[in-house]
Amino acid sequence: MVDREERLTAALLDRPKLVGARRLVLAVLNSWKGLRGAFKAEAAFRQEVALAIVLVPLGFWLGSTPVEKVLLVCSVMFVLIVELLNTAVETAIDRIGLERHALSGLAKDVGSAAVLLSFVVLLIVWGLILFG
Repeated sequence: MVDREERLTAALLDRPKLVGARRLVLAVLNSWKGLRGAFKAEAAFRQEVALAIVLVPLGFWLGSTPVEKVLLVCSVMFVLIVELLNTAVETAIDRIGLERHALSGLAKDVGSAAVLLSFVVLLIVWGLILFG
């Protein structure tokens, strides 16, 4: 098993790195694939995207200064970013094994807590700008 891992590591290290426009195009394609995958696999992400479709234009409309607009819109995007990271953690944990383990549960719970806190940030920003 170790020999196989060493060979895989060596193969990855010896592989030429992509550079320039080709690397950028492949990075964008991989990112798009990740967004599509999260949208298909995660109901929470789909719900947050639906919320963003409403709140992002609203943020541009309700913000009275450029700074307010940025804060309103970016707080919504922040929720999506944290949800994507949470989905990545959950997917990696599930890839390792589906059996229940305390550390796997903790990792998933911490990811969920991060999503919750991102919503708290969103509520604070929107609340202070609109009602503060």
